[in-house]
Amino acid sequence: MTPLQTLEFQGCHLAWRIDGAGPPLVMIQGVGACGTSPNPQIAILKQQYACLSFDNRGIGASQPSPESLTVEQMAADALALMDRAGWESAHIVGHSLGGLIALQLALTAKSRVRSLSLMCTFARGADATRLTTDLLWISVRLRWGPKRLRREAFLELVLPPGQAKAPPPGIVERLSEILGHDVDEMPPITGQQVAAMRRHDVTPRLGELSGIPTLVITGENDIVARPASGRRIAAGIPGARYVEVPGASHAFPVLEPERCAALVLEHLAEAERRRLSVRVS
Repeated sequence: MTPLQTLEFQGCHLAWRIDGAGPPLVMIQGVGACGTSPNPQIAILKQQYACLSFDNRGIGASQPSPESLTVEQMAADALALMDRAGWESAHIVGHSLGGLIALQLALTAKSRVRSLSLMCTFARGADATRLTTDLLWISVRLRWGPKRLRREAFLELVLPPGQAKAPPPGIVERLSEILGHDVDEMPPITGQQVAAMRRHDVTPRLGELSGIPTLVITGENDIVARPASGRRIAAGIPGARYVEVPGASHAFPVLEPERCAALVLEHLAEAERRRLSVRVS
């Protein structure tokens, strides 16, 4: 990976980097994840695209933490980094909260978005925080449980059913590396991220994104970004493509990076072809 750079923007030193070369692409991560940590999606996408990744404000090296946090602010951060990189437009890829940020970015500056790739996400943050009995038990353990129970709860949140008790070999270490911290240690900003996500809803405005090539990927067994949330996005954006992956969970981009990246690369290539054909005509 290339060395980190920093951009001072609206009270925060945003940590970011660009890996690879080719058409510009911005990767936006979700709750509790450091965007500049090793990422299997970027490892694949950077072979064909210049991938800008960054730590959302308040997490990782993007400090200090804000007094308050909004999805609009995080979308503005991403746009500021595109400005710093000299990119007039880019493909935007977001996972979970990152997908909601990507949608807000597109609503804020539609002309700067070449395509949207929305992985395991939602247009209404409250949908992801709606407490079923299972999610309530996970939430209690994540917040107040000892280390072993916090780890088990996190795995239940992101892995397919039944894998948390006996996770695949090395998956805890792998997830910790990608998050940028141990899976049982949530950064202090996590609560603000969840609160900002819960308050944000772009569902009524999805139709405004007509004309942006959009791919929505949802895991069949995702208990955070449920299939209904993905279908709602795809139904709201004219022409969007919806892919529901059988058996997949919230961590699909990590557990099956090649399969996920293949879907994204196909989408990006088609979006680039369409963009270039419009420019030529």
